[in-house]
Amino acid sequence: MGHWVQRNIVEPGKLPLLLALAAFVLTFLVTRAVTRLIRAGRGPFGNVSAGGLHVHHVVPGVVLTVLGGFGAVASGRNGFGAAAFAIVFGVGAGLVLDEFALVLHLDDVYWTAAGRKSVEVVVLTAALVGLVLVGFSPFGVNDVGPDERQDRGSVISTVVLNFLFALGVLSKGKGRMAIFSVIVPFVGLIGFVRLARPGSWWARRFYRRRPRARARAALRAYRHDRRWARPRRVVGDWLGGKTDAELRSAGRG
Repeated sequence: MGHWVQRNIVEPGKLPLLLALAAFVLTFLVTRAVTRLIRAGRGPFGNVSAGGLHVHHVVPGVVLTVLGGFGAVASGRNGFGAAAFAIVFGVGAGLVLDEFALVLHLDDVYWTAAGRKSVEVVVLTAALVGLVLVGFSPFGVNDVGPDERQDRGSVISTVVLNFLFALGVLSKGKGRMAIFSVIVPFVGLIGFVRLARPGSWWARRFYRRRPRARARAALRAYRHDRRWARPRRVVGDWLGGKTDAELRSAGRG
């Protein structure tokens, strides 16, 4: 086990990525803990303001992400500089994606149901980076043998085929599966052969004259959303804190 970890994760080329991921996750957890304390009026923390303007932590996050990104590119993959800039980038990315929903909606939706999108994006990002860290390559290039790698046509065809699968899954309204299929192509195959979600481009294009397919897709989507609604809410509450609506509902109860 220790040899596998050293070979796949702690090798010099992957150390900056490991540090960036650790800094990213730790920054998100610490930021959520601090914001929850501020919300509850506990501890020495408070909102940062400048001239009456509330400065969201996405602002220093953008600055740190830019510094870390350009610094990492300039310093290469190895050495102290690469490790330091990787940590800076991870901290900045954690601050930015913690307020992803705010950037998406251009509104302060941090403690609303829409704000849960930030938690989902952080979890998704950490999972994808973790897969890359343990050896998965985008579009399944890692599955191509040494002899096939010498043949550029084989590599290009593999990448294009897996990209088309990911694009097909996205057209079926399955964004999360499409993103994971970039790293694990088999996920894309599963998502592609299954029914599209109602309202997706695929459903509008190919189910328009197929009422049975539309009904089956709607029923499957309803069952899927109902099955995962509670686990998703529990994880969201645990990682990101309850929304304002949930707190008001609990207070009335």
